[in-house]
Amino acid sequence: MQLSCKNLSLLFVAGALGGLVNSLCVWGLGALGLPLALGVKLAPPLTPPWLYQRLVWGGLWAFLFLLPLRRWPYEVRGLLYSLGPSLATFFLVLPLQAHKGLLGLQLGTLTPIFVLFYNAVWGVVAGLWLRLTGKAA
Repeated sequence: MQLSCKNLSLLFVAGALGGLVNSLCVWGLGALGLPLALGVKLAPPLTPPWLYQRLVWGGLWAFLFLLPLRRWPYEVRGLLYSLGPSLATFFLVLPLQAHKGLLGLQLGTLTPIFVLFYNAVWGVVAGLWLRLTGKAA
């Protein structure tokens, strides 16, 4: 992929869209009570500040699609790249910012599974957007 404003903005939009779908998934499943039913206290309210930061970070994480793995389908690359935000969540966000311990285990023992799932949603949606727009990232 050439580094042009158009291509970079496409990547950011793909990641932000992934962040939106990810956020709606986190909020929706939390509102339905699924995480709590499985012992995980992960049900954030859908507020503008919470959503905004997730859209921006989703857009920034999408620059991972610039890595040279072009032989793989976008969705597979998105799943692989979703490990980046998952690792950041496990080792930076949850223990240092949210004070919920390493891997967020203070929220429940299945928290890592939910984090991996939610970030996989981000990666697949971002990858699908890139494939559907027909752009080579």
